[in-house]
Formats: sequence, C-alpha cells, structure tokens
Amino acid sequence: MVPVNVTKIVGMLCAAGGCWGFALFAPDFARAADASAWVGDQRAAVRLIAGRAGADGGTVVRRAGVEMKLAPGWKTYWRYPGDAGMPPRFAFDDSENVQSTTVLWPAPLKFSDASGTSIGYKDAVIFPIRVFPRDPAKPVRLRLALDYAICEQICVPAEAKLELVLGTGGFAEALAASEARVPRRAKLGDSDPLSIKRIGREQGPSGPRVTVDVVAPRSARVELFAEGPNHGWALPVPALVGAGESGVRQFAFDLDGLPAGAKADGAVLTLTAVAGDDAIEVSAPLD
Repeated sequence: MVPVNVTKIVGMLCAAGGCWGFALFAPDFARAADASAWVGDQRAAVRLIAGRAGADGGTVVRRAGVEMKLAPGWKTYWRYPGDAGMPPRFAFDDSENVQSTTVLWPAPLKFSDASGTSIGYKDAVIFPIRVFPRDPAKPVRLRLALDYAICEQICVPAEAKLELVLGTGGFAEALAASEARVPRRAKLGDSDPLSIKRIGREQGPSGPRVTVDVVAPRSARVELFAEGPNHGWALPVPALVGAGESGVRQFAFDLDGLPAGAKADGAVLTLTAVAGDDAIEVSAPLD
C-alpha cells in the first residue's frame, strides 16, 4: 500500500493538471528504510537518502544525501548562484549522534535568460553528505532544515524539514554516481586532459578583467565558474572569449562584484571547470 502522505501528494499533482509527480514521489519499496518521505509540491520535492558507512583518513563516516526532483522547466541553484538566485542552505543542528557534516556540490549547469546568467541544476540532483558520527557504534539520526529557491519564470523560496535514521545504505549506488559528479581538486598548471593552465589580469573593454585558460578535449563543451574568497564576493560568470585548435579555451570576466574594502591583489579565487562528465576545482591567487 502506498503511504498516506505520498498518496495525498500524488492526488494533488494529478488534480493540478498532470500525474508526472507519481513517478517522482512513488517510494522505492525495496529501500524505503533508507529514505525519508518526500517533502514538496508539483514544482519541486526533496528527501534524505542513506548510503553505506565508510572511512575518511581512519575516521568513520556515514554517507547520506539530499535528493531533489524538479518539474520540467524549473531549476535550483549551486553554492554560488551567479547573477541572481539563492543557494541552498543546509542546517543539521538538531541531528542526533552527529559531530559534523560536509555537503558536496555536484558540477552545475549554466542558465542564461533575460535576467542574466545563473548557475544551478535542473530535473534532478543529489547533494552527497558526509556525516561524521560522535559515536560510530550508535545510530545516526539526521534532521535537516533546508532553505532553497526554485525558479521558472519567477523564483519561489522553499523550505523543508527532513528526518532520517541512517539505515543499511540502499542508495549507495545513486550517491556514488552523484559523488562522481563532484569536481575533483586540481592544481593550476596540471597536465590532465581537463586542466586550468593560467589565470591573469588585463585591461578589458569595460575595465580590468580576469582571463583564465582552460584545456579540455576539443569535442567537449566547457563551462567555467569563478568564486571569490568569501560569500561577500559576487564575481560575474566567466564568458568564453576564444578557443584554439590545441583544446585551449580562454574565458574572461570583469573584475567586479568585490565587497567594500576588498583588494584583488593576492585574493584566492576558486575556479570550477566543467567539461562533459568531468569537472575540476582549482584555487589560485589573483596576483
């Protein structure tokens, strides 16, 4: 029997003009103990899922995730939303037997429309969570207060309260696939097929700008995202300004959006390059 809360949500979706939500909200009976109930509406819904326990440098770590499903045409945001938007905020303060949590961010997409360029996700995304228990021998109960935004033509704030006692890890494969989409750490100047070779400054058409050279397979579509040293920075989304036969793409963005009193010299930027199924993250000083 379908649980009452799921039946109610499915009925609401069908009454709203489409039963696409049944596939979205229907539970996986074989792994019901490893997922919380869906919370949301016909536009977006979220739940907690559980993966298997593992180790991180000798420390026991439990794997979990926040799974989000979005209706066609709707999107949500990355940790840096771009020109507009609100990144998801994860609060696990009321969890039991949890020392700390780390939320991982899969490689995002770029969206451009009349309001500007934003960075985020569409259709579906799983945010992997690494959970470090206080006592590895005891159960872990995750309680999440999630604030996020979803956008189609307009943006709508949303929130969810989710709870899950981490079980046997029935969603290990889904979490592993999402973790594989998290950009891997790399260094400036690496020689990998996807790498960031150079970051520099020059005088652009509208003032000082930053240029970044990215090397990637010639057949791959490449996107670059830039973040400042802290949340006070609001850098423009880099634009592709040139490409060479050797696979080098040059991106550029105006040196704009710095908080009051901040200096560009020596500031460490986080650069995320995405090329197909591969993605890297590089920290580099803006000398």
